[in-house]
Amino acid sequence: MTILIEQPEFGLQVEEKQIPYDTNELILDGGFVVPKQLSCDGGFEVPEINSFGQSFRDYNAESERQKTVEEFYRVQHINQTYDYVKKMREKYGKLDKVEMSIWECCELLNDVVDDSDPDLDEPQIEHLLQTAEAIRKDYPNDDWLHLTALIHDLGKVLLLPSFGDLPQWAVVGDTFPLGCAFDESIVHHKYFKENPDTKNPLFNTKNGVYKEGCGLDNVVMSWGHDDYMYLVAKENGTTLPSAALFVIRYHSFYALHRAGVYTHLMNEEDRENMKWLKIFNKYDLYSKSKVRIDVEKVKPYYISLIEKYFPAKLRW
Repeated sequence: MTILIEQPEFGLQVEEKQIPYDTNELILDGGFVVPKQLSCDGGFEVPEINSFGQSFRDYNAESERQKTVEEFYRVQHINQTYDYVKKMREKYGKLDKVEMSIWECCELLNDVVDDSDPDLDEPQIEHLLQTAEAIRKDYPNDDWLHLTALIHDLGKVLLLPSFGDLPQWAVVGDTFPLGCAFDESIVHHKYFKENPDTKNPLFNTKNGVYKEGCGLDNVVMSWGHDDYMYLVAKENGTTLPSAALFVIRYHSFYALHRAGVYTHLMNEEDRENMKWLKIFNKYDLYSKSKVRIDVEKVKPYYISLIEKYFPAKLRW
């Protein structure tokens, strides 16, 4: 049995595939194998453990990696404020750092490791290709989604000296709204008590400075690679559909697409695009593996998609 999700706004359909439980290995494009999986609510099969042998997104497991992750979130939750994000959006929205192609940016990520990720400590280019190839396998006709997977984390170049050498807490990690109450579902919520915004009564109600149904475009999100890459793609005139921009901007907003909170701020377009984000998210999270993708083998395909949806050079 298959399920089709209609997306009339983009003229697209997404086929949700029913996968049996009787296999013992997950084999993704690129040839890597992840042992022992569970069936997810669609075609992709979910591995039970991450590359460290632990459950995915387990922020409480005892390990050196988890201690690093918790310290990251402590600092992030203290420093991400409404005023800080406004300043960063103004500064980086100028896109005056460098001019380069999408693929050149992909190669820059060879020097980046995300301290907020409890499931992976490989360079980010590996994660981009693993995610893209996994989606490509299940949805071969949706090339815009393949490219979205490839570029969704490119904003992590903010960690590099040529982009300001920003600290990890200002680039990676789960994202959340500013200007309204911090929901308890946000990972390591306890550290928000030291955030200066908690002392502002305007920011401490469910709606805060927003109106119900205002649309997520009007919500100030914590600053990081998601919002930055969204600005880069939008301001450089990408022809990717709005669903792709939604995925790029909110793929780290786990309080929304996993915990189901902050939905009162969404409008109808957000709700339509959320269907794509939920499809994308399981690939983004569960395709992480220690086994490498053959970059040179898949590069020509992704170069062709970049040429289809983006200009040759972008302002960053």
